[in-house]
Amino acid sequence: MKSAVVVLPGLNRDRDMIAALTKISGKVPVTVWQTDTEIPDVDLVVIPGGFSYGDYLRCGAIAARMPVMRAVAEKAEKGVQVIGVCNGFQILVEAGMLPGALMRNDHLKFVCREVKLRVENANTSFTRNYAPGQIIRAPVAHHDGNYFADPETLARIEGEGRVLFRYAENTNPNGSINDIAGIVNDRGNVLGLMPHPENLIEAAHGGSDGRPLFESALGIAAPQPEPA
Repeated sequence: MKSAVVVLPGLNRDRDMIAALTKISGKVPVTVWQTDTEIPDVDLVVIPGGFSYGDYLRCGAIAARMPVMRAVAEKAEKGVQVIGVCNGFQILVEAGMLPGALMRNDHLKFVCREVKLRVENANTSFTRNYAPGQIIRAPVAHHDGNYFADPETLARIEGEGRVLFRYAENTNPNGSINDIAGIVNDRGNVLGLMPHPENLIEAAHGGSDGRPLFESALGIAAPQPEPA
């Protein structure tokens, strides 16, 4: 499975994402720049976190209007899987590829810590290597992760099972409505989430709870337990 990582001015998690995808897939992802109008033939496109264009206007607002995002949207329309993490989630929302809005954290402070997530829907291409209801650990680092949607939109995404990850065990770090941490589009091939699964994929990170997300997206089967 081949992957691509979008690189934009101000992003600071692209190297982390490239390292994670390389370790998990065994293949170095291609990188695409802000002015690129085409993305090579890949199975997964990832928009990493950071502070694209200094978070001017609104987080992700400038990045969402770059030529590369039209190319990302075209790939998504063709069924290619897309993941946006943190600032990548904000960019996907600003680009109209995911519903709702990501507002300032309710306590108006930057938050950088570990949280707990519950896997709400394990029947997707991003979560199939998790168990339904599984509680996982994940680090967060953001100032504008407070997810909001109007009542009609919220009812629709909840009713359609499009909330894949929810903050659990009272660890919501930003006031996000319904404790929402990650959602997918109506087609199920575009995922946006605020936590950083790429920073918890191996023992050196202190755990590997984020690894199954990428293995799921890349079509890598979950490791089977050793026979007793």
